[in-house]
Amino acid sequence: MATAEAGVEGYELERTPEGLVVGLQGAWRLSSGVPPIGPVLEALDPAARRLVLRAENLRDWDSSLVAFVHSLAGEAAARGVDVDWRALPEGARKLLDLARAVPARPIAASTDDDSLLARVGRPALAAWTTAGDGLTFLGETVFAFLALLRGRARFRRVDLLHAFEASGVAALGIVALINFLIGAVLAFVGAVQLVQFGATIYVADLVAIGVARELGALMTGIVMSGRTGASFAAVLGTMTVNEEVDALRTMSLKPVEFLVLPRVLATALMMPALVAYADLMGLLGGAFVAVAVLDVGTVEYMRQTQSALALRHVLIGLGKSVVFGGLVALTGCYYGIRCGRSAAAVGEATTRAVVMGILLVVVADAVFTVVFHVLHW
Repeated sequence: MATAEAGVEGYELERTPEGLVVGLQGAWRLSSGVPPIGPVLEALDPAARRLVLRAENLRDWDSSLVAFVHSLAGEAAARGVDVDWRALPEGARKLLDLARAVPARPIAASTDDDSLLARVGRPALAAWTTAGDGLTFLGETVFAFLALLRGRARFRRVDLLHAFEASGVAALGIVALINFLIGAVLAFVGAVQLVQFGATIYVADLVAIGVARELGALMTGIVMSGRTGASFAAVLGTMTVNEEVDALRTMSLKPVEFLVLPRVLATALMMPALVAYADLMGLLGGAFVAVAVLDVGTVEYMRQTQSALALRHVLIGLGKSVVFGGLVALTGCYYGIRCGRSAAAVGEATTRAVVMGILLVVVADAVFTVVFHVLHW
């Protein structure tokens, strides 16, 4: 036997042997506000195990109905009461099913009260984990290279050609501009001091050795990190998000062989050519400043450059460039392959690839400089 309960604007309550029945009525609009769920919870019998929603008298509805039912269902579930909303309109049922399918994200607890040791330890542990994963990735790349030497590496030759183009010809413009300006700036900086001693001609020595030995390879590595490394991270990150990398694994193809190896090879092999081109542009930038601004004769400047520039300086710069190219490509590919599964993760991976690539290039150049100094090269 049903027992009527007090009604609330928007619904009426009725007790039945099966449980509590909520009869929705009228028009449910956000402009009128969402009716409270308190009266329903108060009318629930402690022994009740079922709450039924009826919509025979419901004329119109919007998201206010969904919000009401969703809140009511959450409170009822906490009390162990089942909610039956099969009588609701189909659109409302679909929205409620969707709301229940997406779990609420827990809010991370504030770490403001953490100790200094904890705040330092968390980034340290994260860096340690990343370093270990990076070494694993490097090992996989080395094994892929050994497989290439044995003729067993599987990747498309056209991908290698595209990587050569992306890391070589397409980068000539920016490499030329940056290194020309670097040579010009280096000549200006050197002239400020050398002119005081009447030794302006030695600007040629400064520019030639500085560009060929250090700045040509270093600046090209930085430019390639911001250009090619970021491109590799974005492309491979997008493939990871689109599950194309997982598809390669499903087809028994190793992503490191198929995607990473051609990019690393192309960048490492193209870097010496780019650095040689960068050295030339840097020397031209220094010559332009010396001839046009410092009133140094063209022939005199070229002879001084030729006498100062030893072959070992050029070879050191070219040797560095191979390592820099490998570091840039490996960093971009690593963060692309290890990318998350969202569009935001692709942008984050690209940013990290650029930052880490530049950092590794600078650190490697510093190590080379110390080693060459010790060896008196």
